[in-house]
Amino acid sequence: MQTSKTIKDQQRAYAQRLLAALGKHLSARDVTAVLIITADGRPALDVTDRRGRMRRVFVHLSFCWFYWGDQNDERVSFLQMAGAVERIEQAARDGWHDGEQGELSINLDQILDAHRG
Repeated sequence: MQTSKTIKDQQRAYAQRLLAALGKHLSARDVTAVLIITADGRPALDVTDRRGRMRRVFVHLSFCWFYWGDQNDERVSFLQMAGAVERIEQAARDGWHDGEQGELSINLDQILDAHRG
């Protein structure tokens, strides 16, 4: 079980490095972005839009996404950092969608466990 925890720690550290790089690029473009760790231990980037509203940008490693909601236009691949920075910057400049931030939580471990049992 120690190996599994180590892998999860490595994944969390990788997600944090991706978000830190994204935050650095956004800050260079005058978009307010602050790296945080959520109450459940996930790294996230608090990004403020032009109206002063904040959304949390997360990393979904399985799908190689940065995401800030559950809609199709609220995710972008992190494999092309320059394009991701441009997309998130534009979304923040346009203003986040009204309403609560949707959660895109796909737990592949639970899906795999269901098929194993």
